[in-house]
Amino acid sequence: MKAKVYVTLKKSIADPQGNAIGKALNKIGYDNVEDVRIGKLIETELGEVTKETAEKQLKEMCEKLLANTVIEQYSFEVLG
Repeated sequence: MKAKVYVTLKKSIADPQGNAIGKALNKIGYDNVEDVRIGKLIETELGEVTKETAEKQLKEMCEKLLANTVIEQYSFEVLG
């Protein structure tokens, strides 16, 4: 079972890397870019498990290791 995990900074946390990229995009002509947030994409293969088990394990993985839940938020999708 494949899954994707998305980890980003919470909206209340400053994102200096995203700000720098946003400014650079504006400078090269993309004036309509108003905000950029940088995050992580983690792809994983969970083997032969049910969707319910995959979701439970992904939540545990995010809470324990993949995301710093004090400053980051996460979401995931199970692809089957």
